[in-house]
Amino acid sequence: MSTTAKTQGNQAKEQAGQAVDKLKDAASHAGDAVSSAASAVGQQASNMASSVGHKAEDATAAVASGIQGLAGQVRDSGPQSGMLGTATRGVADGLEGAGKYLEDKNLSGMMDDVTGLIKRNPVPAVLLALGIGFLVGRVLTPSSSSSTSRNWS
Repeated sequence: MSTTAKTQGNQAKEQAGQAVDKLKDAASHAGDAVSSAASAVGQQASNMASSVGHKAEDATAAVASGIQGLAGQVRDSGPQSGMLGTATRGVADGLEGAGKYLEDKNLSGMMDDVTGLIKRNPVPAVLLALGIGFLVGRVLTPSSSSSTSRNWS
């Protein structure tokens, strides 16, 4: 083989090596860009979830405050004596307790309480869920009894 052919072969090898290095570098940069974009998307999703969680907690606090305000209105505007006064105080106390519970527990605490209740009482929880499902099904299903006459013979 001639010296020129060897030189050209070496140059071709060197150029191929440089091309491979450039490809590796480009692939590394592309991988970094994809990783950076995925990290940014993940961070945005986390921020959105956190924002939704904060908004839900704020809404729960607003509902709690509204319930406590309603308790005060019931207590102030209802009868103060006799059997109706006792009932008024009971309703107001119940509303106030519910408002304080919502305020103290927020949404996450209520979910923990419900989860614990279901774990302690699984059979009644399933029966309650079935009953609620039945009632929701009855409400959402159009009634055919009013549109058709039944033949009872």
